[in-house]
Amino acid sequence: MPEPDAAHPFSNTHWSVVLDAARGNSPSAEQAIRQLCEAYWFPLYAWLRRQGHSPHDAEDLVQDFFAEKILTRNVLQNIGPEKGRFRTWLLTCLKNLTHTRREESQALKRGGGLEHVSLEMRDAEGRYLAEPADHMTPDRLFERAWALTLLERAVTGLRERYARKGRGNLFEYIRHALPGNGRLLPYAEIAARTGLTEDAVKMEVSRLRKEIGPALLVELRPTVAGESDAREELKHLLESLMA
Repeated sequence: MPEPDAAHPFSNTHWSVVLDAARGNSPSAEQAIRQLCEAYWFPLYAWLRRQGHSPHDAEDLVQDFFAEKILTRNVLQNIGPEKGRFRTWLLTCLKNLTHTRREESQALKRGGGLEHVSLEMRDAEGRYLAEPADHMTPDRLFERAWALTLLERAVTGLRERYARKGRGNLFEYIRHALPGNGRLLPYAEIAARTGLTEDAVKMEVSRLRKEIGPALLVELRPTVAGESDAREELKHLLESLMA
């Protein structure tokens, strides 16, 4: 099992806890939802771009989502256990916002006069352009972007754990054995670069592949109601990555 990570921003904030707290209009629930949204804004951006929005408009709409739904607590008014998984609820909220925008027939300026939320979106379009240039539907692309974002966060957590143990250099070579992390060098070459034997490298790669599942569960648990949902979501995530 992965080590507890005190630096994880919401490792103990399960979606079920957020839902319970939200019914009491709890500030802690608002903060938890905001943290979750800040972690997973890119799938929203990717969905908007695949819907045909320009990069600028997609950024504005994601910013508006935070300003109007998160900071004003409006998002808490329609929250409940029936909303299911966080990713489903999050996309539904964005769809409702874009529908409202179409009805208004005008785009509000960023933040709409509300408090501005600073999101790290400088590489948003670069990440979007790295997605497959096919006919994937907006909802399917959202699922893929969600899966890749979770994977990226899991890999980051593993990288930090390896670094704390003084094995950060090794991790940068063997992480390529994980999905979406590039091409793994031959074991012999990694061995030569790290001072390990080839058999030791094989063992380290095998160990890392076993660690990615628990690391992904750490990221998934805050977004679902319980452990069984987290494991079901893990299966769905892996299917999205392999599709």
